[in-house]
Amino acid sequence: MNPRSAFRALHAEKKVSNNNAGRPHASWGARSFGVSRALRCVANQCRAQEFPVKSASKLSVRHLVLAGSYALVLTSSLTGCKQAPDKRASSPVAVEVAAVVPKPIRLSDEFNGRVASINSVEVRARVTGYVDKVAYREGDSVKQGDLLFVIDPRPYRDALESAKASLERERAAAAFADIQSKRAQALNASKAISLEEYQNRDSDLSQSTARVHEAEAAVATAELNLSFTEVRSPVDGRTSRAQLTRGNLAQADQTVLTTVVSQDPLYVYFDCDEQSYLRFQERAHRGNGVSSANPVHVALADETGFPHVGRIDFLDNEVNPSTGTIRARVILPNPDHLLTPGLYARVRLESTNTVQALLVDDKAILTDQNQQYVYVVGSRNVAQRKDVVTGGMADGLRMIRSGLAPGDKVIVSGLQQIYFPGAPITPKYVAMESLTAGSISPLAQEASK
Repeated sequence: MNPRSAFRALHAEKKVSNNNAGRPHASWGARSFGVSRALRCVANQCRAQEFPVKSASKLSVRHLVLAGSYALVLTSSLTGCKQAPDKRASSPVAVEVAAVVPKPIRLSDEFNGRVASINSVEVRARVTGYVDKVAYREGDSVKQGDLLFVIDPRPYRDALESAKASLERERAAAAFADIQSKRAQALNASKAISLEEYQNRDSDLSQSTARVHEAEAAVATAELNLSFTEVRSPVDGRTSRAQLTRGNLAQADQTVLTTVVSQDPLYVYFDCDEQSYLRFQERAHRGNGVSSANPVHVALADETGFPHVGRIDFLDNEVNPSTGTIRARVILPNPDHLLTPGLYARVRLESTNTVQALLVDDKAILTDQNQQYVYVVGSRNVAQRKDVVTGGMADGLRMIRSGLAPGDKVIVSGLQQIYFPGAPITPKYVAMESLTAGSISPLAQEASK
């Protein structure tokens, strides 16, 4: 391209720029392309060998002056665009502000756990036989001793009658042996019977007495087997479905007929991590840690807060080296039977003594990569960023371990309109405790529209 072409490129770029007056980005691209093209043309012309040095110098100087002038005009226009004030950024933003809440609280930690029954029994048949009756409604609550199943009792009733007959026979034999023994004793006193005969009759009495005891034991066993044909609940609790129905064979000590789990009270098992365990141990030595006397708060997956209160009744004797946790157990009253074994539960442990903490609404906390921060009201009503370290929840508010001071005013609503630290704001003061009820503030409603 010769210098005349470069001039035409600049002229064409100016027309494109005028046509894109309402599109600053397109205009900027056209200007940049035109300037760079003109400068390349001038440089190439200066290096060209086909023009005389004097003509090339003249053309180069002339076009360099033209290109430089145009670049100066372009730079001035872009500078003016960059310095145009942002009306949205400079105007104050309406926000809601609440003062941090200093409050004495108990330090707490939360863990995940599972509800378990204290008594969980597999009800098995204790005698072999065919199921004659299912005597309960599946899923109902039962008391200890309630009838669940009936196994055909006829063979065991007959066995009991046979055992009783054997007992009567042995008792008759023992009575006769007693008479014979007394007669032999009288004859032995008058030397009318040999000593051997006397000892034989005395031995017969002893053996008859032993056979009576054996028959009595057989009767007791038969009665016990007959009672086992009625399968009853061993504990208070709730039943599961019947594994066998009428007509099916149940094997003694093998067949599971159903299961019964106790409901009140219940256990909640949870695993405490090693760091928390060491922290609790340190607090316990100082007298303000967690002990078996401390109340433990439990909540289910769909519950807000921790409405259930129990206590720790077991702590394992070693830390599991595979998981780095130690197993603990909470005993929990369940009088209304709302809790069911197997449910997921959240467990919160609290220390004995209280500490002074600063609390803020959880929605006021923002995250920048791995750093959490809040905006507070600075001097001259501007948004000032403060990095914070957060803790657990207390009364619906988030505990701030470091980064804030008593008296700080935290922006709790309208944060989506703050684009940078130092933005001017128009604060509206509200109470921090009023934000925990879950209501949406008017500013948040307006921003969501």
